[in-house]
Parts: sequence; structure tokens; C-alpha cells
Amino acid sequence: MDDNLKGDIQMKRTWKSISFLFVVMLLMALMAACSNSSGGSSKVSVGIVLPTKDEPRWVQDEQRFKDALSDSEYTTEILFSQGSSAKEKENVETLLNKGIEVLIITPHDGAAAASAVEAAKKEGVTVISYDRLITNTDAVDYYVTFDSVAVGAAQGQYLIDNAQGKDVPLYLYAGAASDNNAFLFFEGAWSVLQPKIADGTFKIANSVEAEKLKDKVELTRDEMSKILGQVTTNWDANDAKNKAQTHLTAAGADLKGDVAVLAPNDGTARSIADVFGSDGDITSYLVTGQDAEKASIQYVIDGKQSMTVFKDVRTLVKDAMGIAVEILDGKTPDTTGSYDNGNKEVKAKQTDVIVVDEENVKKELIDSEYYEASEFTGL
Repeated sequence: MDDNLKGDIQMKRTWKSISFLFVVMLLMALMAACSNSSGGSSKVSVGIVLPTKDEPRWVQDEQRFKDALSDSEYTTEILFSQGSSAKEKENVETLLNKGIEVLIITPHDGAAAASAVEAAKKEGVTVISYDRLITNTDAVDYYVTFDSVAVGAAQGQYLIDNAQGKDVPLYLYAGAASDNNAFLFFEGAWSVLQPKIADGTFKIANSVEAEKLKDKVELTRDEMSKILGQVTTNWDANDAKNKAQTHLTAAGADLKGDVAVLAPNDGTARSIADVFGSDGDITSYLVTGQDAEKASIQYVIDGKQSMTVFKDVRTLVKDAMGIAVEILDGKTPDTTGSYDNGNKEVKAKQTDVIVVDEENVKKELIDSEYYEASEFTGL
């Protein structure tokens, strides 16, 4: 073959190889650009881990967190643990791999979450415990919360202010023993209810352990644990329903009639209210709640639930994101108090709570634009 022809063929092959490599590199660059633009591999500034999608409260928080950074240079990713501490730890690891600088986390189990946040601290991530305190670790930097003791005290005080007569049967219910907030809520409620139990205004209807301690103003953690062991709802509506049915089945006539019920939150309050409302021997009942969920606001309007403690989550989200942004900006966040988590005093930002009942539901929830009037009937 002619040497010139051989040279031409070799040259063409070389250019084909170069062209092929160029096309491959161009495609790779385009794929990377698309991945970055869709957020697939871009760095995440703030990682958020919420406990479950099965409660309206946390789904609402998800959207509010997204809205809070919508106009910011910082990015966020939100993952749900679905009531599993193992999934929660996996979520934290996923976010760490995306380069987060701040972790906002609502633990499913306050003690079990310690290992997850300790992994975050080892990576130099600032940890914000959101609404529920992570306990027994020094790997928590900040705690954004409503005053949980004040929530319980407000619930208890409502029962005191609205109960009529003496020896009113008092049914006690609490949140999950794995949630430190459940203890704080119960502590607050007991602080105001106990004197009224001691003076005979109320008589405990469904807890032998609480009855044993009725003359004690301040309970230890172990004493509260014994009571919670009998009256916990695990924050679960079905558990609350079953427990209320069991208690009413066992209750004699002297523990029915006009009664008062300490329910820890709205989801459990509605289930408990349905059970008490369907018992023909219950003449009337007062039942507390917490979170101002839409379904419970309708129950309040309809007279099925007596009250709810409104915790304006808009403010709580704003406080949490405010701390996160200040950290990202290299600033030191302002705090308003601290909480002992069993290992350290955790700096806290606290938000006030509001008691809502039939009298002020429109003012507090509709006029404030938290909800729209069209979402309810009978206003």
C-alpha cells in the first residue's frame, strides 16, 4: 500500500478517536451539569430529619421548612424516619454524605438518637434538636422548643378552671415514654393538678401509680415513669382509643358522670373523646389537646374536644432556620434559656404557647391566618 495512503488512513483513525473522546467528555459534562441543576449531587447546607409522615403536624412542618429557605442561597433536604430510630440514623448518614453543615432533627426516641447526632458532631456539623430534646449526649448544640412544661400546665389549668363540683373523676393520659417531652408535659400538668387532687376536687380514675403519689407535689423521673407506664398512648390514636375503652370498661359508676380527661395531644384527644362521647354513662367530659390540628379544631368547634394548646409552628420553624442561617453565616445565635439533657445544659430558643377553645378559636387561628375559615364548618 502506498505510504501516503497509509498515512491518510492513520490520520483519519486518529481524528475519529479524538472526536469520539471529545463527544464522550461532552456528554459527561452535560450529565454532570444536569445532575447539579436538579440537586442530585449538589451540596446540601441544612439537613432536616423529622419523625414521621403519619402525623399532620410533621407534614405541615416539612412545607414550612421548605418555604423558610426558598429565597435563600442555602439549600435543604428533608427526610422522615417513620417511627424508626434505625431509619433516623440512616437518614443522618445520608445527609452527612451530602455535606450538610447544620442538622435539624426531631428524634423519634430522644435517647436512641444520641448515636446519630454524635456521628454528625464528628463531622463538624452543628446539631439543632427540634421540638423534642435529644438526651444523654453532649453532641447537641441547640434546642428549639415550645415551653413543654407550660403546655402541660395549661392543659391542667384548663381542667381546673372548667370542672364543676368535687370528686370529679380525672383520667390521665400521656405521650410516649421514649419522648422526653411527654415527661415535661406531664410534669407541667401534675404541678397544677396535684393540689386539686389532694383537696378532693379531682379523684384519679385510671392510674394506681398516680393514686399512690397523689399527695406528692414534685415527682421524680422514676415516679413519672411508673405513671406513664400505665397511661401512655405512645402518641398513637389507636393506642389511646384502646386504653380509654379499657379504662371505661373497668370504671364503676362513681368514676363516670361528669369527668375530666388529660389527653396529651390532638391525635390522642380525638380518639379518647370519641370513646368517652359514646359511653352512655358519661354525662359530660372535658378533654385537653395540643398542636391545633385541623381535625381537632373542628372537634373544638363541634364541642367534641374542649381545648387545644396552639403552638405556632411557623414561629418554631422560623427560630430553627434562624439559628441554622446564623451558624452558616458564621454568627453566634441568640438563645433564651437552657435544658438539661442528662449530659449537658443545652442552649435553647423557646416559643410561647396559646390555649385555644371555642371562645377564641376564630381570633387565634383564623384571624391570624394560620388556617382559613373555609376549612371548617360551624364557625
